[in-house]
Amino acid sequence: MYALTGPKSLELVAATLLLCWADCSPSPQDELAPLDVQFHSLDFRNVLHWKHPHKAVKNLTYFVQHKIYGDKEWINSEDCQGIQSLECDLSQATSDPREWYYARIRSFSSAGFSSWVLSHRFYPQWESTFSPPQIKVTVTGRIISVQIRPPRSPLRGEKGSRIRVTKLQKLKFRIYVMHNDVEETFTNPIFPKQEVYETDSCSKELVIEGLRPKTTYCLQAVSVTPRSGRQSSRSPSTCISTH
Repeated sequence: MYALTGPKSLELVAATLLLCWADCSPSPQDELAPLDVQFHSLDFRNVLHWKHPHKAVKNLTYFVQHKIYGDKEWINSEDCQGIQSLECDLSQATSDPREWYYARIRSFSSAGFSSWVLSHRFYPQWESTFSPPQIKVTVTGRIISVQIRPPRSPLRGEKGSRIRVTKLQKLKFRIYVMHNDVEETFTNPIFPKQEVYETDSCSKELVIEGLRPKTTYCLQAVSVTPRSGRQSSRSPSTCISTH
């Protein structure tokens, strides 16, 4: 093996370095590509989020496309072309919870378009989280009836009303019933007595019997995804007193 020496070797080294710089250095456009592109989904409201690049400039705009996994053609997301916000609601474009989806996004500035940045592969049925159900409580003597209203998706049916998420995903609802009578408060003032009831998404009403008279009960509800065991936060407390 022979070492290269002389003016020609220096020219070769300089040319190699120049070629590497041209091929490997990020272009000004790519330095302005969006960061942390990912889906967030609550009640099947599927929203793509991203962050400004580190070298963000004024008047930077974004262009979003989406497609179903396996399709060749990308589709322009109609409401997310040339926008300046950091999110794009793709609920309608990703309305089938049993499909896999991709989204991609690029920025535009005076330097031109950045490269496309791809999201992770998104599967709404597995990745969506859910709000707690709304509950309406009535009392008859020592019986409490709890009407359960599941959360609703942003999708709309034929009559224009929003579709309940239970039409798209099986859920369970867990109802927490708490009370603080005199004896319980004296022995354990921090944690009130709590009972837990569970019902599936087909049941719209829960009846709780055998309660103490003239006692105030407070109820909270959560949504539970049976497949994963994930549960929502608790709903605000609804309190009512037996007769």
